[in-house]
Amino acid sequence: MVKPDTLQEALRMRSEKVPLAGGTDLMVREVNKEFLYIGHLPELKGIRALEGKIIIGSATTLDEIAQSEILPEVLKQGVKVMASPGIRNMATIGGNICNSSPAGDTLPPLYILDASLLLVSLNEVRTVSVMDFIKGPGKNILREDELLKEIIIPDMDFTYAGYRKIGTRNALALSKASIAYGYKIEMDRLVDIRIALGAVAPTPVRSKSIEEFLIETYPWENGEMDRALVMYDKLINPITDQRSTAEYRRWVSLNLIKDFLMGVSRGED
Repeated sequence: MVKPDTLQEALRMRSEKVPLAGGTDLMVREVNKEFLYIGHLPELKGIRALEGKIIIGSATTLDEIAQSEILPEVLKQGVKVMASPGIRNMATIGGNICNSSPAGDTLPPLYILDASLLLVSLNEVRTVSVMDFIKGPGKNILREDELLKEIIIPDMDFTYAGYRKIGTRNALALSKASIAYGYKIEMDRLVDIRIALGAVAPTPVRSKSIEEFLIETYPWENGEMDRALVMYDKLINPITDQRSTAEYRRWVSLNLIKDFLMGVSRGED
């Protein structure tokens, strides 16, 4: 394992080595590659507010995120139900994103927060939406010469936002299904609503077109809620594995959506 002194030095070695920060997922896999340790680099650490946005360094630990006073509560809720305190002390948000697991607990919150990712290489800096970054289980658009430097979250003003996870137990469990949600009501009008599902398709599921339908048809007095559930059902494509069946994942995810929408219609948190 190589431990560079600066981000620039890390980028010079990046194309020949695999980046590693927390290493908590690596520990449960057999890997025979040379690693580039980046978890100590100050350029990748910390949480700060800047010009209406919140910037999170990719090597910021999940525990640091959970303890932050400036991050959106929906992201903190997702982090707090992950793994154990010991793992959260080591695991990083960048690692959770770059693992690109459909069951990753940070991803649905980041989807509804419209988060973007700052990717850097020696020759280029580019910003991509987290929704465009994830391409499938363990697949993303990070190039072999790039590192994820920062997660950028624009200022949000939801009436309420939250995260729910269905797992085998309350801790140390991957999601069978999960949902991040948020909405905003002004003068009795629904002006924003966002829903992202985890662990029910090859990538987290968010549909801006269904969200627009829900905004346009609120307060959903003529079967619009049921129509939205039918639309979401077409997007859900779960698998059967050792944690759950595809049928259960589909059923529970649709019920999570329905519970949220019914709460919105009643004005509940």
